[in-house]
Amino acid sequence: MEAYTEIREAVARLCAGFPGPYWRALDREMTYPTEFVTALTESGYLSVLIPEEYGGSGLPLSAAAAILEEVQRAGCNGGACHAQMYTMGTLLRHGSDAQKAAYLPAIAEGRLRLQAFGVTEPSSGTDTGSLKTTARRDGDHYVVNGQKIWTSRAEHSDLMLLLARTTPRSEGMKRTDGLSVLLVDMREAIGNGLTIRPIRTMMNHATTEVFFDNLRVPADNLIGEEGRGFRYILSGMNAERILIAAECVGDAKWFIDKAKRYAADRSVFGRPIGANQGVQFPIAKAYANMRAAELMVREALSLYESGTNPGAEANMAKMLAADASFEAANACIQTHGGFGFAEEYDIERKFRETRLYQVAPISTNLILAYLSEHVLGLPRSY
Repeated sequence: MEAYTEIREAVARLCAGFPGPYWRALDREMTYPTEFVTALTESGYLSVLIPEEYGGSGLPLSAAAAILEEVQRAGCNGGACHAQMYTMGTLLRHGSDAQKAAYLPAIAEGRLRLQAFGVTEPSSGTDTGSLKTTARRDGDHYVVNGQKIWTSRAEHSDLMLLLARTTPRSEGMKRTDGLSVLLVDMREAIGNGLTIRPIRTMMNHATTEVFFDNLRVPADNLIGEEGRGFRYILSGMNAERILIAAECVGDAKWFIDKAKRYAADRSVFGRPIGANQGVQFPIAKAYANMRAAELMVREALSLYESGTNPGAEANMAKMLAADASFEAANACIQTHGGFGFAEEYDIERKFRETRLYQVAPISTNLILAYLSEHVLGLPRSY
């Protein structure tokens, strides 16, 4: 698998222009990193998965993973824009030629942002088959009613991929049948049936709750076939988990580098604290676990790009990388002692950000339940 060394070095140079003070100021005010996202967009990094014929780079998912890993490794936060990469697959694989021609060039140029992903609901959570948002066909439109939660970046996106029920559930019907994907133009929808409410969280993640009240969406914005939306979203979820895993690997590398440098430089009782095994070993263990997670990410990417369904590998990569980043975060704070909690060191901010990935986009417990049932053949537990 290609290492994308040149891309990694270029991303690192770009990120150097957005150091800790930039992110701290945004974090204090819970403000979206518009300048950072604009710089990534103008450099073409958010359009690497878009085919060249539509103005993108036409690179595989491993290139996107390399970009996001380097963003996190530099101490920045790819969560501000990573959705454009993993939602892209649904439009690329299942969108019509007309839809791709209408939207992809503008996304590649940065004139449009596809950043919002409307799936999760307050009552259903990860139980996607139980979602209640409906899209009823009315002539040449769908009329959408319902509610989504944890729809991050909705206030900073022009387009949203929305999963809604177009066929009511009935006896004998699979719970995930009857769901469809609509591409919602939020520029037209806000104030015309779409309301966005920001949710303040422990990290600066620009997440929201979204309400649909008789929102009319053109039927031409249906992606693929009606009723098959869950299948379309599922392949995108594998990409999402792999890319989030790459971000977590980048976070772990940032924490490990920060910890080892401090341990080498900080002297107490006349010697560097890094000379003590009680300081060395947690950092070394975090490094070993990061490397193991990194190899699983590569395995998942290899399977994804070969056209194989990497459901187990994508889930394991996400879980192991999230665990590795959180372990590295803990080791980094412990190494720094009280300074680890000081804003100016950036550790507490990154600690809060990487903690999210124990829960999102899928919790560790659900990954373990998936592996138990689908890999180990144990009885379904949920």
